[in-house]
Amino acid sequence: MQVILFDGICNFCNNSVRFIIDRDPEGTFRFASLQSRFGQELLEKHNIPKTTDSFVLVEEHHAFIESTAALKVCTRLVWPWRVLSVFLIIPKPLRDKLYRVVARNRYKWFGKQEFCMLPSENIRNRFLE
Repeated sequence: MQVILFDGICNFCNNSVRFIIDRDPEGTFRFASLQSRFGQELLEKHNIPKTTDSFVLVEEHHAFIESTAALKVCTRLVWPWRVLSVFLIIPKPLRDKLYRVVARNRYKWFGKQEFCMLPSENIRNRFLE
């Protein structure tokens, strides 16, 4: 099972989850907010600080954060989005620098919600906890 942990109150993050769902017709990914009990347990299990506010991808026994997580998700999406995974060849420090600029400004640029999103009935089974 592949699990994506996301900031449940971030508009950009919630829209990213919807984007992934729409481009993952086989339902490869499951989702949980970083703030959830399940999300916190996964962070602890993979030795990621519980205070992280990064996008996290957990695949079996490995966890990826920041740009690597986002680009690894792209490898599983429908065409043409999987092409973005070519950016994995860029050194991680450079990719993560850009990632952190967006992450630091996401609330200012995209806003935030009072509560985590409530998934609709047809996708509820893809959300954990």
